[in-house]
Amino acid sequence: MTFAAGRRRTAGRFANVDGIPFRMPVGTPGSPALLAAYPIDPRGAREVVPEELRPHRIRGAGVLVIAVVDYQDTPIGSYVELCAGILCARSDRPAPPLLAGKVFGTGVYICDMPVSTEISVKGGLGIWGMPKRRASLDFVVDESTVSSQYDLDGRMVMRVDVPRPARAWLPLRLTGTGYASFRGMLVKSSVTLRGRMGVTRGGGPDSRLLIGDHERAAWLKRLDVGDRPFLTAFIPAVRGVLDDHVESWFLTSAAPLPPPGDGLESVVGLGLGQDRLPPPDRAGSDRLLEPREHVTQMP
Repeated sequence: MTFAAGRRRTAGRFANVDGIPFRMPVGTPGSPALLAAYPIDPRGAREVVPEELRPHRIRGAGVLVIAVVDYQDTPIGSYVELCAGILCARSDRPAPPLLAGKVFGTGVYICDMPVSTEISVKGGLGIWGMPKRRASLDFVVDESTVSSQYDLDGRMVMRVDVPRPARAWLPLRLTGTGYASFRGMLVKSSVTLRGRMGVTRGGGPDSRLLIGDHERAAWLKRLDVGDRPFLTAFIPAVRGVLDDHVESWFLTSAAPLPPPGDGLESVVGLGLGQDRLPPPDRAGSDRLLEPREHVTQMP
């Protein structure tokens, strides 16, 4: 069944998974979002991405994708979600750059996906297998910049700033694919995205990425992230709808594997709370960004 057919079949129906009530389809009618795509060392990308996936290359470099959505109206309330991952394909053949489709299974392997509420962790990890964890997140929009910071345990993991274009003119019509690892399985889910976005090629002078010293940022430091992004974008009101099912496959290796990092025990005890943690330490990251370098990594 196609994505569109699944939406038509379930539209207006109700579901309840692990105590979370849904009215189908699951989505948001319009929330602000930012996007940044950075060049990375392809060897580092290969080390991070499971063997079942092939990292993409653009002009010889891998691609780090960072997307943040300030969800303002969803079945589980409002929350901020940051997605950080690597552009890849589930294919034995290299896909042409930026080709997204069923032939190559192009999508993003999501390495980290912090969210600001407990219920979003329970649903996103327990149902879709996305690597969600509750963290301190914000989403700040001013006249010239759109920014998000991600703190965990009182320490910064990352902050991303992108320019705010004067006008969001480019139509966004995309079916995106997300891959993740959960319970020793490779999990795939899909989302349709609609809206208009303002795009800045090369990011411009207001584009900055600050990588912190928290252990959750260790994988980012292995990627040798480029100083300037391929592009950044701001979508003032993105409309997103999740597919009504997920797919999964065994993660395999030539040698025996250790137990997976996240298993069912990581979601069993979660509740339905919508409270947020205290906001991240913006004053601290502002001080670190005073030199205004495009990519800054803390030791």
